[in-house]
Amino acid sequence: MFRRVADFQETWRQEREGTLKLLGALDDPSLSQSAGADHRTLGRLAWHLTTTLSEMMDRTGLKVAGPAHDSPVPAAAATIVSAYDDASRSVADQVSAWTDAMLEVEDDMYGERWPRGRTLQALVSHQAHHRGQMTVLMRLAGRNVTGVYGPSREEWAAYGMPAPSV
Repeated sequence: MFRRVADFQETWRQEREGTLKLLGALDDPSLSQSAGADHRTLGRLAWHLTTTLSEMMDRTGLKVAGPAHDSPVPAAAATIVSAYDDASRSVADQVSAWTDAMLEVEDDMYGERWPRGRTLQALVSHQAHHRGQMTVLMRLAGRNVTGVYGPSREEWAAYGMPAPSV
């Protein structure tokens, strides 16, 4: 749970950059990749990350600029990247109006009462969870995966090192 707005802002900056990097590795054909007929596609996951930003933060009273949670998945990867960029920037802008004390305020979150600091932590964790799912689908779709918390297998060469053995 975040207890200081500044701590969230720094974490969000890093998470946002990592997510934008990963989304930037998508292409239009890869958006249809799924693990099976009854699973979310890569495009649906990327769009879910994007639309959750306004959906979740609206529950705290913030008005994050972003697509509606029930809006259809775009057919173009660039549209998803642009929408995520705008919405994730809006999250940072909106949260900057909060004080540290406001992170203790509780809001109705899916039938429970969550302090806003917990909501912000859930937002970060939710994003990391779905990014992990996306990397698997990206590999299945033949896309290069980008590192978020360290180099991906494809990125080790840029460090002049061999990728870890499989």
